[in-house]
Amino acid sequence: MPSATTPKLRPFRAEDAEACLALFRDCVHRVNSRDYTRAQIDAWAPRTIDLEAWRCRFDDRLAYVAVEGDRIVGFTDMTRAGHLDRLFVSADHQGRGIARRLVERLLSDAADHSIDEITTEASITARPFFERMGFSVVREQTVECHGVQLTNYRMRRSMQADAKDLATESARKVIRVASARRKS
Repeated sequence: MPSATTPKLRPFRAEDAEACLALFRDCVHRVNSRDYTRAQIDAWAPRTIDLEAWRCRFDDRLAYVAVEGDRIVGFTDMTRAGHLDRLFVSADHQGRGIARRLVERLLSDAADHSIDEITTEASITARPFFERMGFSVVREQTVECHGVQLTNYRMRRSMQADAKDLATESARKVIRVASARRKS
């Protein structure tokens, strides 16, 4: 049973690769199995993934892990061009806001790096989460993974909308401050 503590976010380190790979496999087999067949799950998260190749996929990316105690309970990575490649949270830690916090961190990084748009390929399972995070479906697509067809969704989120929302909120604050000063 997971504890009620809030996991801490920190940058991914090379030594995290093995734990992230194990979390990925477990999550796909336990969580995504409600939306995909056994053959699709086995193709997506096979037992034979090269650990070094997996670790190298984090290189030169904005990548974070969520850690509870000494255990990684979630991770994400995004290319410097704004493609959110992986976002996984332990099956035992779903629904606790960990994925939201990881994505919010990437949104902040995107703003800091002047990335205009974030894209992702969301699973059937993850699509509702990404929609709640402001992503929209570009298209449903069928991709091949180890000879097996999988459905996922090409999704995008414009960072321009975030900039407009921030500008609007800043303008509202200025108006509130000016209004408060006039009243006093």
